[in-house]
Amino acid sequence: MNLKGRDFLKLLDFSSDEIAYLIDLAAELKAKKKNGVPHNTLCGKNIALIFEKTSTRTRCSFEVAAYDLGMHATYLDPKASQIGKKESIADTARVLSSIYDGIEYRGYGQEIVEELAKYSKVPVWNGLTNEFHPTQILADFLTIKERFGKLKGIKLVYMGDARYNMGNSLMVGCAKMGLDFVACAPKKYFPEQALIEKCKEIAKETGATLSFEENPDVAVKGANVIYTDVWVSMGEPTEVWQERINDLSPYQVNKELMSKADKNAVFMHCLPAFHDMNTDVGREMGEKFGRKDMEVTDEVFESEQSIVFQEAENRMHTIKAVMLSTL
Repeated sequence: MNLKGRDFLKLLDFSSDEIAYLIDLAAELKAKKKNGVPHNTLCGKNIALIFEKTSTRTRCSFEVAAYDLGMHATYLDPKASQIGKKESIADTARVLSSIYDGIEYRGYGQEIVEELAKYSKVPVWNGLTNEFHPTQILADFLTIKERFGKLKGIKLVYMGDARYNMGNSLMVGCAKMGLDFVACAPKKYFPEQALIEKCKEIAKETGATLSFEENPDVAVKGANVIYTDVWVSMGEPTEVWQERINDLSPYQVNKELMSKADKNAVFMHCLPAFHDMNTDVGREMGEKFGRKDMEVTDEVFESEQSIVFQEAENRMHTIKAVMLSTL
């Protein structure tokens, strides 16, 4: 599978076979890492990491993956880059691609990373935009495959706000790889209809199914994976907390909900999670709204069904696969 020179902007740009190849390559690289087998085949290459939105997992995954492959990485935080401020996105792309061998972008609109790729002479990788989070889905699918031995036919239920990057990307990924995807939330939190229709066309070829359900008990019946994300995303105003808590509290992942899924069901979350009040934001919102948890209870998060830290580790292995295959 030759992906050299390709950008990695969204899973819609890749075939099912290409996505499967990246997951298999990640598993191979993970095994090498665990067994201490060197794989620094990209010595001498350099990458730029543009972070307009900060992150623990994405930054660490790109940096460690780069170092394991023998590369050097330059981290550009929101204050260290002039992208979109004093320098246009097109100019930034042309400057950085003349210095670096690859560029990662994590930030706001999908149009930004798309424009970076348009003017860049080297591969551009999407570390997260408002609309898509493709590296997360590769990690999720590697984790699911490690647990169940397959992807096709697995029922994945996404609980909560499915309008943005995680709901969109999980729906696309499931359509591409033949999983049964269910978005469970009030109707106004479903993905955009245009993307739903596009994914339905893909699903016809792969055998995937797409469902949209407002009743949590109906949604999780027979589910293999129950997935959720924070109710208020990074960059959104704190004023929306009240609305989200009112609308999404019935969709919280708790022990009772997990008991209605398949007996071997697992819990997944892209992290960070508000499963307790041990963070500044969690404590502030918990005190303000009289809650001890938000999208998932601590009981589920810390349970044997939770595979969130295996999932988090797999970010690094799948990102490594993306960089190795495209460089």
